[in-house]
Amino acid sequence: MNIAITRQVSPDINQCELTHIAREPIDYERARAQHKRYQQALRTLGLDVISLDAEPDLPDSVFVEDVALVLDECAIMLNPGAASRRPEVASVEKALAPYREIFRIQPPGTVDGGDILTVDRTVHVGISSRSTKNAIEQIKVILEPRGYQVRAVNVTGCLHLKSAVTQVSKDTLLINPEWVSRDDFPGMQFIEVDPSESYAANAILVDDTIIYPSSFPKTKAKLEKAGINLVIVDADELAKAEGAVTCCSLIFSV
Repeated sequence: MNIAITRQVSPDINQCELTHIAREPIDYERARAQHKRYQQALRTLGLDVISLDAEPDLPDSVFVEDVALVLDECAIMLNPGAASRRPEVASVEKALAPYREIFRIQPPGTVDGGDILTVDRTVHVGISSRSTKNAIEQIKVILEPRGYQVRAVNVTGCLHLKSAVTQVSKDTLLINPEWVSRDDFPGMQFIEVDPSESYAANAILVDDTIIYPSSFPKTKAKLEKAGINLVIVDADELAKAEGAVTCCSLIFSV
């Protein structure tokens, strides 16, 4: 069984953290409606969706990916780079505890899940404004004895590594080469985002299909030409909170 942990949109979403984009009003009801359709897209791909209650006092809490890394062998509860987000961890840990052995990143290390891209047995961790070398060293201590390679990746110009690159098939990454280097992902093939769609590199791979936002038609056309199967969702409202489709779920098998 494949599970996706999600969380409802906080009614305080307009107080979200922002780093690389300007603040503009977020339509809460529209964000909720888009998130509901996103959850349905996950179900369409065969995932059992667990929907946690909204956290009224935690504006960014819909972005559950940022507080945990879930692998087959364990789950690592992260220490988000923004202090306002650290209270999000406890409820997600409670949801994960029945399924995985739990480890935790300790201060002073900080890391957001949006900075972690796992491809097979390689865990790429972005060094960004949210994620530090100290946290990467802690991840190595946990994962290398379990057969993973942990690689640090420099990220520039965007919030998270997965703003710049995600996996769209077994051997292919979707990438914005302005924000991250191809050289950090040896052995992979690449599809580059259209230059006019800087934020188009974020997609969720589920089996052989990706969930992809409707906001990037030129990059969507490139993906279709490459033979990638797509399920399209509207995600532009939560994009105003510097979120993307990977941010809103933690996907794993049991």
